[in-house]
Amino acid sequence: MENFLAFEFEQMPFVIISLLVAFTVHEFAHAYTAYKFGDNTAKDQGRLTLNPVNHLDPIGTIFILIAGFGWARPVPVNRRNFANPKLAGVLVSLAGPLSNFLIAFIAYGIFVFAMNDAPIFVIDLLLMMMQLNVVLFVFNLLPFPPLDGYRIIEDLVPPHMRVKMTQYEQYGVLIFLLLVITPLDQFTIQPIFSVAIPAVIGGFQSIFSLFL
Repeated sequence: MENFLAFEFEQMPFVIISLLVAFTVHEFAHAYTAYKFGDNTAKDQGRLTLNPVNHLDPIGTIFILIAGFGWARPVPVNRRNFANPKLAGVLVSLAGPLSNFLIAFIAYGIFVFAMNDAPIFVIDLLLMMMQLNVVLFVFNLLPFPPLDGYRIIEDLVPPHMRVKMTQYEQYGVLIFLLLVITPLDQFTIQPIFSVAIPAVIGGFQSIFSLFL
C-alpha cells in the first residue's frame, strides 16, 4: 500500500516531537509577547503556557502529517490593549517565526557539537527539529493571510490600507490555499523555499564553523 503520509513512517516519531515543540513554542511566543505589551487576552484564554494541548489544532496537525503543511490554534490578540499598537503588533507577529528560528539554531548547534558522540536517534531528532523549524520560520514570514508575514505588513501599512487589506483578506486566504495545495506551488512557494531555506541553514553552518 502506498504511503499516504508526507513523511516516511520511520521519521514520524521525530516529526511529531519536533512539531509539538515548534507549534507550542511558536504560539507561546505570540502569547507571551502580547502579554508583555499589555494584552491579557491570550493569558485569560489559557494560551500563556507551554502545554501543547492548549495550542495544537487537531485538523491542522493531521494536515501537516499528511499534506506536509498545517497549523496550530491562532493566539487571540486584542491590539486595542497595546499602548503602541503598530510596534507591538509587529513584534507579536514576529515573535512566533523568531521562536522557530531560535529552536532551529539551538538544535543545529547541539547537533554540531554532539554528532560524534550522540546516539543516531538523537542526531535524527536534532536534524528534524532544525529542518522543520527552519521551514516554519520561512513559511510563516510569507506575506499571505493568515500567516505572520501578512500580519506584519498589515501593521506596517497606513490605516486606510489596513482597512482595505481587511476587506479582501478572505480572498487572500483562498489564493494562499490555492498556491499551497495545487501545482502552482512549484512556481510560487517552492522557489522561495529553495532559496530561503538553504540560505538559513547555510548561515547556521557559517556561524558554527567559527567554533570548529
